[in-house]
Amino acid sequence: SVMQALGGRKAWDNTHFLSWNFFNARKHYWDKFTGDIRIESLRDDFIALINLNDLTGRIQKDGEEITNADSLRFYIERAKNFWNNDAYWLIMPYKLKDTGVTLKYMGEDSIKIAGDAHLLKLTFENVGTTPDNKYHVWVDKESWLVRQWAYFREAQQDTANLITPWENYQKYVEIMLSG
Repeated sequence: SVMQALGGRKAWDNTHFLSWNFFNARKHYWDKFTGDIRIESLRDDFIALINLNDLTGRIQKDGEEITNADSLRFYIERAKNFWNNDAYWLIMPYKLKDTGVTLKYMGEDSIKIAGDAHLLKLTFENVGTTPDNKYHVWVDKESWLVRQWAYFREAQQDTANLITPWENYQKYVEIMLSG
């Protein structure tokens, strides 16, 4: 239902390019079809041109291209971790049923910004760069859009490290994204 409210699986699968600015820290330019991504750090002089599928690419740090194999591997991994984190903040609702994600229905709840909602718990099994994280996700019962999430650094935690709304949905070609 969430995927359908966002435009549907076909629209998501047909989305070729996404670009975004992650909280004025990094810019991403992602080709979903090839896995190629350009990541520009806005807080330091770091540019990554990598492929997320095979973890190959080029890195520029402080105006110089990294050519040492060990350093290159380190910075490619760093860039992949940036993408994992930053993309999750943009497209998490599209990833609810990814391989390795465990969804548990926690019942109904209400939140200020949306009223009645379905509460889901997300945990991970051997995926991502932070597999011990947990999220609670509130899905609006009328619109089926994700309206809020809570982030837990460790899955066993009872108190969230961060709770933030998912608001200002806009349509981009055929898909919906939250601002």
